[in-house]
Amino acid sequence: MAGANRKGPLACKLKEFPEEGSKEGPKEGSSANLKLKGRVAALYSIMGEIYGSERLVLRASKLGVLEAMRSSDLPEQVLALQKLVHGDPTLEKKPPARQIPNVLRGIEDALAQVVARRVVEDDLEQKITEKIQERQDQYLEDMKAQVIKERGGPENAATLKKLAILEKMKTVRLNASVVDVLRPGSPEEIVGQERAVRVLMARLAAPYPQHILLYGPPGVGKTSAARIALKSVQALGTGTFRPDAPFIEVDGATLRWDPREATNPLLGSVHDPIYQGARRDLAESGVPEPKLGLVTNAHGGILFIDEIGDLDPIMQNKLLKVLEDKKVTFESSYYDPHDPQIPQYIKELFEEGAPADFVLIGATTRDPEQINPAFRSRCAEIYFDCLTPWDIQQVVRQAARKLGVRLGAGMAEAISDYTVDARKATSILVDVYAMMLYRHGGTPPERRRSSHRVTMEDLKEVLQVSRLVPFVTQRAESRGEIGKVFGLAVSGFLGTILEIEAIAFPARDAHQGTLRFNDAAGTMARDSVFNALAVLRKVTGKDASDFDLHVNLIGGGKVEGPSAGAAIMLALYSAIEGVPLRQDVAITGELTIQGRVRAVGSVPEKIYGARSIGVRKVLIPEENARELPGELWGVEIVSIMEIADALPHILMDTPLEVRG
Repeated sequence: MAGANRKGPLACKLKEFPEEGSKEGPKEGSSANLKLKGRVAALYSIMGEIYGSERLVLRASKLGVLEAMRSSDLPEQVLALQKLVHGDPTLEKKPPARQIPNVLRGIEDALAQVVARRVVEDDLEQKITEKIQERQDQYLEDMKAQVIKERGGPENAATLKKLAILEKMKTVRLNASVVDVLRPGSPEEIVGQERAVRVLMARLAAPYPQHILLYGPPGVGKTSAARIALKSVQALGTGTFRPDAPFIEVDGATLRWDPREATNPLLGSVHDPIYQGARRDLAESGVPEPKLGLVTNAHGGILFIDEIGDLDPIMQNKLLKVLEDKKVTFESSYYDPHDPQIPQYIKELFEEGAPADFVLIGATTRDPEQINPAFRSRCAEIYFDCLTPWDIQQVVRQAARKLGVRLGAGMAEAISDYTVDARKATSILVDVYAMMLYRHGGTPPERRRSSHRVTMEDLKEVLQVSRLVPFVTQRAESRGEIGKVFGLAVSGFLGTILEIEAIAFPARDAHQGTLRFNDAAGTMARDSVFNALAVLRKVTGKDASDFDLHVNLIGGGKVEGPSAGAAIMLALYSAIEGVPLRQDVAITGELTIQGRVRAVGSVPEKIYGARSIGVRKVLIPEENARELPGELWGVEIVSIMEIADALPHILMDTPLEVRG
């Protein structure tokens, strides 16, 4: 009856007449009899609402109860009502008067069931209609999309106009990028890095290529070397790389780790179907979509990460896991392995991971100590050398040939004075080339290009506008000078010269000498001065308190570490003894108060710095010399154990007798 209650007025009419009756039945004309007739009339009215007037008459005609419905005999009306409700024409016996209330009650129950069934059927019919309408609407939308697609896509006047503008923009091109023109195209064009490039190619051509870390200052060709090395190994056909092996290049400084894992361009991520925009067909069925990263794009080839030292530490740890497993795994709370709607490729990505078997080449300008030790333990390490002025001159001449321009006298040498960065050197040349073209009224035709040359006047104007200062301000000379010596230092991977000078005057008051030193040089350099004074007294027997001493680092700057100790000692020795020191010899090493010269770091870079100013001989601690040949890059290497061992090599004349 719950369903009947939802019909409202029909259900209420069934309850308007209370149950009555007795053994004798109601008497004609009695109040009870009138109520029974009212109930019968009400039931006929309800059936009319259920079936409708026309259908009720048709039903009554088929059952042969039309006359009985209009009869004034109550039992005959009840019998007709029974046939209509139950649809049974075989009922012939009219109910006794006393049973009429019970019969009516049964008819009411039957009608209530019909009403309830009709309610349920109406609800189902409404829901079915709604579903059919939804499917029909979706079908119409799909058909519209298909028609639009067949007619050329979702285009209109506005989109077609923007497309036309875009196509017009594509026809406008500037000249090729100067970087593309001047970029090295073969191993021979990478100047000053012959050994590093050779070792890099050998590592890649091996049957079991290793991951590689490239160290070196900026602008020496690390990226170009990696790209060219892969092409060269592919051309040999002896390595493990296929001819179509990818070379994926990315800057580690631009890669950031998202703690929500919403995006990860390096390793890949999962786009859930609700918040992160999975593909439409996947989102509608609630399927997460994995997005592959650069490590998978590099599968079977090279993944080159420039400035790998700037990569986020958490990202580094995740990358180490990929290097170990040679695959990337994906996780998502939206993934249900038992969902039949999930495509097979997504199942494999979640259950087996994405392949990521590649060779990692990381380049950095940082010191090795600043690189993750776990990376260093998994990688072969290759050091790129600093470029000397002679290397820069070769780079400039090579770039001039590619630009099709002649160099005026001294141009390459002049540019090499202002930088040790090949990229900066070519940039200066391009600026000078542009200045020359401007003077000649624009870009010269190809047939006339070789007739033009860049001159020192063009270079001077570029240097003045760019406010460039010489990188090399001092040149080694074959002469002697009292109280001045070349020490060696390093900044990053760039070796530099320390010009150290000292002067000594007799103290105005006996044993009341003074000492002055650059405070900006740092406490370690100051300690080196005191060590040098102790050794000076041991070597010469002279007390520093008898002199007013001034030690100066020309150009200022802080000295990291004690490596200037030996050079400071020689400068003080020369100033006090009045003997000149050779200005084509440099020295590096920590000085102990016993006079021993101890090992220091970055000796190859320091030797390169000495070579850049024309030093012919470098004195280094014997502990460092064990790993270096007797001659390196055209510079004579001499190892010493005691500071006294340096005197024969650096004194201009025959050294004085040294007292112990």
